Amino acid sequence: MRNTVRLFVAVLVLCAFCVVESTAQQGKFAKLVHSKEKIAVKTVTQTSPLKVPFITWGGDMATFHANGGLKTKPGTIFADAGLKLELTPGDDFVQQVRDYISGKTPFLRGTFRMIGMAGEVIGADPRTQGVVLMQMTWSAGDHMVGRSAIKTLNDLKGKTVVLQEGGPHVGMLDDLLKDVRLTWDDIKVKWAKDLTATDNSPLAIFKKDPSIDACFVITPDMIALTGGLGMTGSGKGGTVKDARVRSSTADRRRTIADVYVCRKDFFDKNTALVAKFVNAYFIGCEEVMQIQDPKKGNKVKYNALLDLTQSIYTKDVIPSRADADGLLADCNMVVYPGNFRFFTWKGTSTGFDGFSAKSVALAVKLGYAQAEPKLPLVAAWTGYKKAAIIAKLTDTREPKVVEGGEENPEIDANDPELVRFEIKFDNNQVEFTARRYGEDFQNVLNMLDAYPSAAIRIRGHADPTKALRELVYAGMNKGIITRTGKAGDWKYLLRGRELDLKDTKEMIKLIDGGELAGVKDAAGKLIDPKQTERAALNLSEKRVTNVRSAIIQYAKDNKASVAEKRLEKLLKGEGVGIAEPLIPKPKDRFEAGQNRRVVFQVIKTKAEGTTFDF
Repeated sequence: MRNTVRLFVAVLVLCAFCVVESTAQQGKFAKLVHSKEKIAVKTVTQTSPLKVPFITWGGDMATFHANGGLKTKPGTIFADAGLKLELTPGDDFVQQVRDYISGKTPFLRGTFRMIGMAGEVIGADPRTQGVVLMQMTWSAGDHMVGRSAIKTLNDLKGKTVVLQEGGPHVGMLDDLLKDVRLTWDDIKVKWAKDLTATDNSPLAIFKKDPSIDACFVITPDMIALTGGLGMTGSGKGGTVKDARVRSSTADRRRTIADVYVCRKDFFDKNTALVAKFVNAYFIGCEEVMQIQDPKKGNKVKYNALLDLTQSIYTKDVIPSRADADGLLADCNMVVYPGNFRFFTWKGTSTGFDGFSAKSVALAVKLGYAQAEPKLPLVAAWTGYKKAAIIAKLTDTREPKVVEGGEENPEIDANDPELVRFEIKFDNNQVEFTARRYGEDFQNVLNMLDAYPSAAIRIRGHADPTKALRELVYAGMNKGIITRTGKAGDWKYLLRGRELDLKDTKEMIKLIDGGELAGVKDAAGKLIDPKQTERAALNLSEKRVTNVRSAIIQYAKDNKASVAEKRLEKLLKGEGVGIAEPLIPKPKDRFEAGQNRRVVFQVIKTKAEGTTFDF
């Protein structure tokens, strides 16, 4: 399980309470960096040893392994690459940025969106413009825990959420809100100062204040609140009654991306050296994954890595080997194939371009930056490829477009729903164009990209108004149904027993019984609620078929990262007709329109372990 990880954000947040308001020219982050004095930009030079920051996170364990400790030891991966490094603590991210600007180190180490928070500062000068060297990992150990009022992400609207200000979960919450078409204005946010282990952490605030509906926490705190992933808190043993994980990076795996960034002036002059560093890190990841394999690994070497991790972070942070092992388990290393995907695949919200756009927008939205950076982050990948430097990896295969999940996932009622969203249609509409629904189609592709172990169930729904009207008309003509009261407030009776037209199951049972057939309307035309019900089912099935085809065509036209054949397997569809109306007895056209919809359910189809994330 994760321990006191990503502590660099805690220092950033602590400082945020000690500075004055930002000026019109600077956002929060610039004020943090320059709170003591204006930091002058100095040219960075290649020193020996080269200072490289690290933070408290499982992905950095591969760095330790490749270096043999804080200083490069002979015979290690970095040493064999001709590198001499000095690894330095970087949990104080604000100080990291100061050192980066002042030329003490050419590197920044953090999550992509934490780098984005600093974008206004590092993008202010051509020398310090950020070059993203590589993606290290995806998180698999961050969680949103909710009380009973939060069943799905859609329930977040109007609810109160607590999370650490400026921490890794800010980007996670931003993603989850977008998943269900909500904004930050749709929720109430309570900011915690610390990530964990204090009275001003999300866990402590959530436990103390029952009015808070959800909190964002790391794995140990999630276990303390719920008892474990997939479990519900009982209120005993320190857990919170009815608390349960409602979303996790174990499922929405492509949410928190850890990266290394380099100053552009250093990168331009030392591309070969930087590429050797990246290449050696990838090899380090591969070796770590090999030695920790339960069946084929090397227990002696793996225990040595766990001990090294403890010694670097200290036993106050990592008390035992099990904690070091849990630190690694909370991340998915992506190595070369994952980086190829991250930097080269287009049309995805979880690649370099998507993260860049999201990071800038979030920094501005939350006030860390006043505007988009003068010089945005750029990717190093093209430079590597041109120099043909990455050549020593054990696996440099470029991943196919087909990826993740099961080959032909089957969805049943027991598979957990992760996210739900829907689109509405006009009366009797069965054709769907990308011009009108392109944003919705893209959202479907984004979900498959963000939740690589999931499939999507598409359920078509129809409005029951016509079937109900015919049911009442036919029933009254046959004397089966009677009504009392007045228009707008009718009460219906079925053979003297109260009939609730909002009870959809009972209405369908009555319709399917067949006793309402054979009645003619005022024009002498036969009406049959059962035929109307069947027509609504056919309409909903046609909607599902056509919208599914439209999404596949949209993906093909836009060169999406999910292959057409794979997409056909991941999109499962069914029409349900009038069986599950949002509003069982609509009062007007607006309410009837709410029932004409297609619902997309992101369904978890396969449990994932720690693995190479291609």
